[in-house]
Amino acid sequence: MTDLRLAFRQVLYENKAFWRNPPAAFFTFVMPLMFLVIFNLVFGNNEMEISGGTTHFSTFYVPAILALSVISACYTNIAIGLCISRDRGTLKRLKGTPLPTWVFLFGRIVHTIFIALLLVIIVLTIGVIFYNVSVSLNTILAFVLTLVIGSATFSSLGIATTALVTNADAAPAVVNASILPLMFVSDIFFPMQDAPGWVNRLTYIFPVKPFSSALQSAFNPFETGTGIEIGDLTILCLWMTFGIIASIKFFTWEPKN
Repeated sequence: MTDLRLAFRQVLYENKAFWRNPPAAFFTFVMPLMFLVIFNLVFGNNEMEISGGTTHFSTFYVPAILALSVISACYTNIAIGLCISRDRGTLKRLKGTPLPTWVFLFGRIVHTIFIALLLVIIVLTIGVIFYNVSVSLNTILAFVLTLVIGSATFSSLGIATTALVTNADAAPAVVNASILPLMFVSDIFFPMQDAPGWVNRLTYIFPVKPFSSALQSAFNPFETGTGIEIGDLTILCLWMTFGIIASIKFFTWEPKN
């Protein structure tokens, strides 16, 4: 069997393993939808100013929840899942098989991105049907490009973060502590347009704010251009490169203690 065919079989295996864990699958899909409904129920009829004019809060919260969905699937889930597999000895046993390392990581990352895109489709569908959100044709390329680069970035960072986790019990705390504070200051849970300027400038150093900002540009109903935010995508690409290098250098297959 060729490595390429083996890689796609690994994707199918990861997909089967994911759906055989109903609680994990349930909360992966329910949490973003829960936030979407709650935020729009509370703030959906309010208006906010964005670049170009005034619009409903739903125009802000739908891309924000899309960002949350991608980060949860591609960063949080992949990091915690790998730590659990490492502590159980699953990764060590896989390392001892003929399965190439890149095939295993390819299967895990591609399946994670698939779950993230499925979440995006579900959230976007609900946003269009219930909250009058739409993506204009001139920004559809920006939307897809941002999703692809963002998914790859947070997947690589999720793998790299496993190097900071000593055991599976500590994984949820370490992973959530590394990402939740950034979400609160990066236009995920509420707009930061009235925050001090230095806070907004600081958050652009990290990948969450550029990702959220690029998605919001793609949803801006007043956008007359392509909506592609070169600066935001460049920052994401730099973080993706860092994540790949850190994963190659520090990722371990055996339990740390």
